[in-house]
Amino acid sequence: MRQAPDLEAFCAFFNKLDKTCTKKLYEVYTDDVDFIDPLHHIRGREALEAYFDTLYDNVTSCHFTFHETLQRHDTAFVTWTMHLVHPRLDGGRGVEVEGCSHLRFADDGRVARHRDYFDAGALLYERLPLLGGAIRLVKRQLAR
Repeated sequence: MRQAPDLEAFCAFFNKLDKTCTKKLYEVYTDDVDFIDPLHHIRGREALEAYFDTLYDNVTSCHFTFHETLQRHDTAFVTWTMHLVHPRLDGGRGVEVEGCSHLRFADDGRVARHRDYFDAGALLYERLPLLGGAIRLVKRQLAR
């Protein structure tokens, strides 16, 4: 029997995601999930668990503010702002990055494909001590 995808439940789960609950990804993702973001392409829930374990290892805090959602049948889009605090980014100050997730749900209501769209430079490269200054300088030069 086909279970209706629950975008609201997905958002609620994702907002609680940290290094202590990555082992519960089976509740949200299929075994063969295809996960893509600007920095990685990961296939399979076990590989995604390992990715999230590493990702959240040094994170001080991370949560999302979800904005607009659009869902039709097994496909959904959700826009969000990620609020991240990481000791190696921007001197440990909070970072906000806007993005969008494109989700495709399997027949059982779990996510089979998850693709995130966000500015990797705004999240990472511009926040690194040496590289960040150089990237901001280049952006200012291009804006002239």
